[in-house]
Amino acid sequence: MSGASQNGAPLLEVRDVAVRFEGIVALDGVSFTLRKGQVLGLIGPNGAGKTTMFNCLSRLYTPTSGDVLFEGKSILGRPAHEMAAIGIGRTFQNVALFSRLTVRENVLIGGHSHTSSNFVGDSLRLPGSRHTESQLESTAQELIDYLDLNDVADRPVAGLPFGTQKRVELARALSARPKLLLLDEPAGGLNHDELHELGRLVRQIRDDRDVTVLLVEHHMGLVMSISDNVVALNFGKKIAEGPPDAVRKDPELIRAYLGGDAA
Repeated sequence: MSGASQNGAPLLEVRDVAVRFEGIVALDGVSFTLRKGQVLGLIGPNGAGKTTMFNCLSRLYTPTSGDVLFEGKSILGRPAHEMAAIGIGRTFQNVALFSRLTVRENVLIGGHSHTSSNFVGDSLRLPGSRHTESQLESTAQELIDYLDLNDVADRPVAGLPFGTQKRVELARALSARPKLLLLDEPAGGLNHDELHELGRLVRQIRDDRDVTVLLVEHHMGLVMSISDNVVALNFGKKIAEGPPDAVRKDPELIRAYLGGDAA
Protein backbone atom coordinates (compact mmCIF):
# COMPACT_ATOMS: atom_id res chain seq x y z
CA MET A 1 0.00 0.00 0.00
CA SER A 2 2.90 2.32 0.65
CA GLY A 3 6.63 2.63 0.98
CA ALA A 4 6.38 2.64 4.78
CA SER A 5 9.38 1.23 6.54
CA GLN A 6 8.71 -1.87 8.59
CA ASN A 7 12.27 -2.26 9.90
CA GLY A 8 14.27 -0.60 12.63
CA ALA A 9 13.14 1.26 15.71
CA PRO A 10 9.77 3.05 15.68
CA LEU A 11 9.75 6.77 14.99
CA LEU A 12 7.03 7.18 17.64
CA GLU A 13 6.37 4.82 20.52
CA VAL A 14 3.48 5.24 22.95
CA ARG A 15 4.05 3.12 26.05
CA ASP A 16 1.19 2.33 28.40
CA VAL A 17 -0.04 5.93 28.51
CA ALA A 18 -2.70 6.76 31.07
CA VAL A 19 -4.35 10.14 31.71
CA ARG A 20 -6.71 10.91 34.57
CA PHE A 21 -8.55 14.15 35.20
CA GLU A 22 -9.90 14.42 38.77
CA GLY A 23 -10.74 10.74 38.87
CA ILE A 24 -11.97 10.50 35.28
CA VAL A 25 -9.92 8.06 33.21
CA ALA A 26 -9.38 9.63 29.79
CA LEU A 27 -6.71 7.15 28.66
CA ASP A 28 -6.12 3.76 30.25
CA GLY A 29 -2.78 2.15 29.43
CA VAL A 30 -2.69 2.81 25.67
CA SER A 31 0.31 1.56 23.66
CA PHE A 32 1.12 1.64 19.96
CA THR A 33 4.02 2.35 17.61
CA LEU A 34 4.40 4.33 14.41
CA ARG A 35 7.23 3.57 12.01
CA LYS A 36 8.93 6.03 9.70
CA GLY A 37 7.02 6.55 6.47
CA GLN A 38 3.67 5.28 7.70
CA VAL A 39 0.27 6.95 7.88
CA LEU A 40 -1.48 5.92 11.09
CA GLY A 41 -5.13 6.71 11.76
CA LEU A 42 -6.37 7.15 15.33
CA ILE A 43 -10.12 6.57 15.47
CA GLY A 44 -12.96 6.02 17.93
CA PRO A 45 -16.37 7.37 18.87
CA ASN A 46 -16.83 10.67 20.69
CA GLY A 47 -15.22 10.54 24.12
CA ALA A 48 -12.91 7.67 23.17
CA GLY A 49 -9.75 9.54 24.18
CA LYS A 50 -8.43 10.48 20.74
CA THR A 51 -7.99 14.17 21.48
CA THR A 52 -6.42 13.43 24.85
CA MET A 53 -3.87 11.16 23.19
CA PHE A 54 -3.20 13.75 20.50
CA ASN A 55 -2.59 16.40 23.15
CA CYS A 56 -0.15 14.10 24.94
CA LEU A 57 1.79 13.64 21.70
CA SER A 58 2.01 17.40 21.14
CA ARG A 59 2.82 17.99 24.84
CA LEU A 60 -0.28 19.99 25.70
CA TYR A 61 -1.00 17.28 28.28
CA THR A 62 1.37 15.26 30.44
CA PRO A 63 0.32 11.64 31.00
CA THR A 64 -0.44 10.51 34.54
CA SER A 65 1.72 7.47 33.78
CA GLY A 66 3.45 5.85 30.84
CA ASP A 67 5.84 7.36 28.31
CA VAL A 68 6.00 8.76 24.77
CA LEU A 69 9.22 8.24 22.82
CA PHE A 70 10.18 10.04 19.62
CA GLU A 71 13.25 8.69 17.83
CA GLY A 72 13.92 6.56 20.91
CA LYS A 73 13.90 9.44 23.41
CA SER A 74 11.15 10.45 25.82
CA ILE A 75 9.48 13.76 24.98
CA LEU A 76 7.72 14.13 28.32
CA GLY A 77 10.44 16.35 29.75
CA ARG A 78 10.09 18.82 26.90
CA PRO A 79 7.60 21.72 26.74
CA ALA A 80 5.10 22.03 23.90
CA HIS A 81 7.00 24.89 22.23
CA GLU A 82 10.00 22.60 21.60
CA MET A 83 8.05 19.99 19.62
CA ALA A 84 8.51 21.69 16.24
CA ALA A 85 12.26 22.00 16.79
CA ILE A 86 12.67 18.25 17.40
CA GLY A 87 10.61 17.37 14.34
CA ILE A 88 6.96 17.10 15.42
CA GLY A 89 4.49 19.37 13.65
CA ARG A 90 0.72 19.60 14.01
CA THR A 91 -2.45 21.13 12.72
CA PHE A 92 -5.57 21.89 14.75
CA GLN A 93 -9.21 20.83 14.50
CA ASN A 94 -10.18 24.50 14.46
CA VAL A 95 -7.54 26.20 12.35
CA ALA A 96 -5.14 28.24 14.48
CA LEU A 97 -3.84 30.89 12.10
CA PHE A 98 -2.97 34.57 12.46
CA SER A 99 -6.09 35.84 10.71
CA ARG A 100 -4.84 39.39 10.04
CA LEU A 101 -1.60 38.20 8.48
CA THR A 102 -1.29 37.03 4.90
CA VAL A 103 -1.00 33.43 3.81
CA ARG A 104 2.70 33.98 3.10
CA GLU A 105 3.34 35.51 6.52
CA ASN A 106 1.59 32.62 8.26
CA VAL A 107 3.74 30.10 6.39
CA LEU A 108 6.91 32.07 7.17
CA ILE A 109 6.10 31.97 10.89
CA GLY A 110 6.09 28.17 10.82
CA GLY A 111 9.67 28.03 9.60
CA HIS A 112 11.12 30.04 12.47
CA SER A 113 11.27 27.00 14.78
CA HIS A 114 14.33 25.82 12.84
CA THR A 115 16.25 29.10 12.81
CA SER A 116 18.91 30.38 15.15
CA SER A 117 18.08 34.02 14.55
CA ASN A 118 17.91 36.45 17.46
CA PHE A 119 16.44 39.86 18.13
CA VAL A 120 19.70 41.79 17.77
CA GLY A 121 20.69 40.10 14.53
CA ASP A 122 17.24 40.56 13.05
CA SER A 123 17.04 44.20 14.10
CA LEU A 124 20.44 45.06 12.62
CA ARG A 125 19.85 42.92 9.51
CA LEU A 126 23.18 41.15 10.01
CA PRO A 127 24.36 38.83 7.19
CA GLY A 128 23.39 35.66 9.05
CA SER A 129 19.89 36.95 9.67
CA ARG A 130 19.47 38.03 6.04
CA HIS A 131 20.55 34.59 4.84
CA THR A 132 18.13 32.88 7.22
CA GLU A 133 15.27 35.11 6.10
CA SER A 134 16.05 34.36 2.47
CA GLN A 135 15.93 30.63 3.19
CA LEU A 136 12.61 30.99 5.00
CA GLU A 137 11.13 32.96 2.12
CA SER A 138 12.30 30.34 -0.37
CA THR A 139 10.78 27.53 1.68
CA ALA A 140 7.53 29.44 2.10
CA GLN A 141 7.24 30.04 -1.64
CA GLU A 142 7.98 26.38 -2.39
CA LEU A 143 5.17 25.30 -0.06
CA ILE A 144 2.79 27.90 -1.47
CA ASP A 145 3.47 26.40 -4.91
CA TYR A 146 3.18 22.84 -3.59
CA LEU A 147 -0.19 23.42 -1.93
CA ASP A 148 -1.58 25.58 -4.76
CA LEU A 149 -1.86 28.76 -2.69
CA ASN A 150 -0.32 31.26 -5.11
CA ASP A 151 -3.63 32.94 -5.90
CA VAL A 152 -4.13 33.86 -2.22
CA ALA A 153 -0.50 34.08 -1.06
CA ASP A 154 -0.60 37.80 -0.30
CA ARG A 155 -4.16 37.97 1.01
CA PRO A 156 -5.02 38.02 4.72
CA VAL A 157 -6.14 34.63 6.00
CA ALA A 158 -9.35 36.09 7.40
CA GLY A 159 -12.18 35.60 4.94
CA LEU A 160 -10.55 32.81 2.95
CA PRO A 161 -12.66 29.64 2.51
CA PHE A 162 -12.26 27.12 5.32
CA GLY A 163 -10.74 24.52 3.03
CA THR A 164 -8.13 27.03 1.90
CA GLN A 165 -7.33 27.93 5.50
CA LYS A 166 -6.75 24.24 6.20
CA ARG A 167 -4.15 24.15 3.41
CA VAL A 168 -2.50 27.28 4.82
CA GLU A 169 -2.22 25.63 8.21
CA LEU A 170 -0.79 22.53 6.57
CA ALA A 171 1.79 24.66 4.74
CA ARG A 172 2.74 26.34 8.01
CA ALA A 173 3.23 22.97 9.70
CA LEU A 174 5.34 21.69 6.80
CA SER A 175 7.51 24.81 6.79
CA ALA A 176 9.10 23.57 10.02
CA ARG A 177 10.26 20.44 8.13
CA PRO A 178 8.62 17.94 10.49
CA LYS A 179 9.56 14.27 10.59
CA LEU A 180 6.18 13.51 12.18
CA LEU A 181 3.03 15.42 11.25
CA LEU A 182 0.04 15.27 13.60
CA LEU A 183 -3.24 16.07 11.83
CA ASP A 184 -6.17 16.89 14.12
CA GLU A 185 -9.52 16.25 12.37
CA PRO A 186 -8.21 17.45 8.98
CA ALA A 187 -11.49 16.56 7.22
CA GLY A 188 -13.67 18.70 9.50
CA GLY A 189 -15.71 21.25 7.55
CA LEU A 190 -14.59 20.03 4.11
CA ASN A 191 -16.95 19.20 1.26
CA HIS A 192 -16.81 15.98 -0.77
CA ASP A 193 -14.36 17.27 -3.37
CA GLU A 194 -12.10 18.81 -0.73
CA LEU A 195 -12.18 15.55 1.23
CA HIS A 196 -11.03 13.55 -1.78
CA GLU A 197 -8.25 16.06 -2.42
CA LEU A 198 -7.17 15.91 1.23
CA GLY A 199 -6.75 12.15 1.08
CA ARG A 200 -4.62 12.44 -2.04
CA LEU A 201 -2.60 15.26 -0.51
CA VAL A 202 -1.79 13.44 2.73
CA ARG A 203 -0.41 10.45 0.86
CA GLN A 204 1.49 12.72 -1.52
CA ILE A 205 3.08 14.64 1.37
CA ARG A 206 4.15 11.37 2.96
CA ASP A 207 5.72 10.17 -0.28
CA ASP A 208 7.18 13.44 -1.59
CA ARG A 209 8.43 14.97 1.62
CA ASP A 210 9.44 11.94 3.69
CA VAL A 211 6.95 12.83 6.44
CA THR A 212 5.36 10.28 8.76
CA VAL A 213 1.71 11.07 9.53
CA LEU A 214 -0.60 10.43 12.47
CA LEU A 215 -4.15 11.66 12.05
CA VAL A 216 -7.08 11.82 14.43
CA GLU A 217 -10.23 11.73 12.34
CA HIS A 218 -13.96 10.99 12.58
CA HIS A 219 -14.37 10.42 8.86
CA MET A 220 -13.96 6.64 8.67
CA GLY A 221 -13.78 6.53 4.88
CA LEU A 222 -10.83 8.92 4.80
CA VAL A 223 -8.94 7.07 7.52
CA MET A 224 -9.43 3.67 5.94
CA SER A 225 -8.44 4.89 2.48
CA ILE A 226 -5.13 6.54 3.38
CA SER A 227 -3.84 4.77 6.51
CA ASP A 228 -1.27 1.98 6.60
CA ASN A 229 -2.36 1.10 10.13
CA VAL A 230 -5.27 2.11 12.34
CA VAL A 231 -5.55 2.30 16.14
CA ALA A 232 -9.08 2.37 17.57
CA LEU A 233 -9.90 3.69 21.04
CA ASN A 234 -13.06 3.49 23.12
CA PHE A 235 -13.55 4.81 26.66
CA GLY A 236 -9.80 5.45 26.86
CA LYS A 237 -8.75 1.91 25.98
CA LYS A 238 -7.26 0.53 22.80
CA ILE A 239 -9.80 -1.89 21.32
CA ALA A 240 -8.28 -2.62 17.90
CA GLU A 241 -5.05 -2.13 15.97
CA GLY A 242 -3.85 -3.20 12.55
CA PRO A 243 -4.32 -2.69 8.81
CA PRO A 244 -7.54 -0.87 7.82
CA ASP A 245 -9.25 -3.93 6.32
CA ALA A 246 -8.74 -5.89 9.53
CA VAL A 247 -9.72 -3.09 11.91
CA ARG A 248 -12.94 -2.21 10.08
CA LYS A 249 -14.15 -5.80 10.65
CA ASP A 250 -13.11 -5.97 14.31
CA PRO A 251 -16.12 -6.88 16.51
CA GLU A 252 -15.04 -4.52 19.29
CA LEU A 253 -14.88 -1.59 16.88
CA ILE A 254 -18.28 -2.43 15.43
CA ARG A 255 -19.78 -2.59 18.91
CA ALA A 256 -18.15 0.73 19.84
CA TYR A 257 -19.69 2.54 16.86
CA LEU A 258 -23.02 0.75 16.59
CA GLY A 259 -23.64 0.00 20.25
CA GLY A 260 -24.58 -3.60 19.62
CA ASP A 261 -23.16 -6.98 18.72
CA ALA A 262 -21.18 -7.36 15.53
CA ALA A 263 -22.99 -9.07 12.70
